[in-house]
Amino acid sequence: MRRSTFLKSTVACLVAGLAFAATAQDKQPIKLLVGFPPGGSTDTVARLLADKLSTVLKQPIIVENKPGAGGRLAAQALKAAAPDGLTYMIAPNATPVFQTLLYPASVLKYDMLTDFTPVGVVVSYPLALAVSNHLNVKDAKEYATWLKANPKEATFGSAGAGGHTHFTGLQLGKIIGQPLQVVPYRGNGPLATDLLGGQVPAGIMTAGDIVQHQRSGKVRVIAQFGAQRSPVLPDVPTMMEQGIKLDAGDAWTGMWAPAKTPKAEIERIQNGLKYALSLSEVREILVNKATLNPDFRSAEEMDKLQRKELKFWDPIIKASGFKPES
Repeated sequence: MRRSTFLKSTVACLVAGLAFAATAQDKQPIKLLVGFPPGGSTDTVARLLADKLSTVLKQPIIVENKPGAGGRLAAQALKAAAPDGLTYMIAPNATPVFQTLLYPASVLKYDMLTDFTPVGVVVSYPLALAVSNHLNVKDAKEYATWLKANPKEATFGSAGAGGHTHFTGLQLGKIIGQPLQVVPYRGNGPLATDLLGGQVPAGIMTAGDIVQHQRSGKVRVIAQFGAQRSPVLPDVPTMMEQGIKLDAGDAWTGMWAPAKTPKAEIERIQNGLKYALSLSEVREILVNKATLNPDFRSAEEMDKLQRKELKFWDPIIKASGFKPES
């Protein structure tokens, strides 16, 4: 009797185990849309999270790159996706904020506030003001003095036109009383090269793209633009600390789902993100290799942040008169 009961119990456990395995294998893959090419910071974050989430959720996760139009193609694909918990988008705040403020609905073909549901912020990263060693200035106040003494050289480099760094530079010029002209580059790589060579006096860029040159002494990173110092640049003071009243915020990357995605699915992914970002190996990669700050924030916090930035940047962009190329 005991042997028979034991065998029945063993068979039942095996059947249950096989059923669980089959269910895990039968789960459809989750798709993470990325509106930029492979190899960039957004793609790096997406692939790192996809790897960890697939283990936590016991479900395959695929990163699908849809580069082009500043991330708009990925957002359009997200809008077209079914709200079934199988499609999400990883994007920097440039997509919900600056793309929204620069382009009409006829170009965007989506509304970030109504067509999508926030899932959570995953990383943040500071924007930094770096100056060429040729300027011989050590802080933001000295830079402002130099600008006023050299108004014909009051230019700064930015990784393209119409983004966070572009309008941060324009606002900086307004606050210090010396208008600044943007010199748009095709990415931070070419900008860093010209900054090192002295072809452009200053650059406003993501800290991760210039911090290695600061550490080697080839350029000076003299300020960051957030409300407080980022762990990525702990020794560099903010503009506010230096008496220049400009808080342009850190850049950040978040995750969105199509509107009407079930709340249970949103919470499942959100909990997975929170856990993945707490892992020491994930934090090590993000901070020390990608120079990004793991910075999980809930869907509610992300929604407030998005709306706050839209309100902050809208009058600044309108006052600039900048019109992007269609």
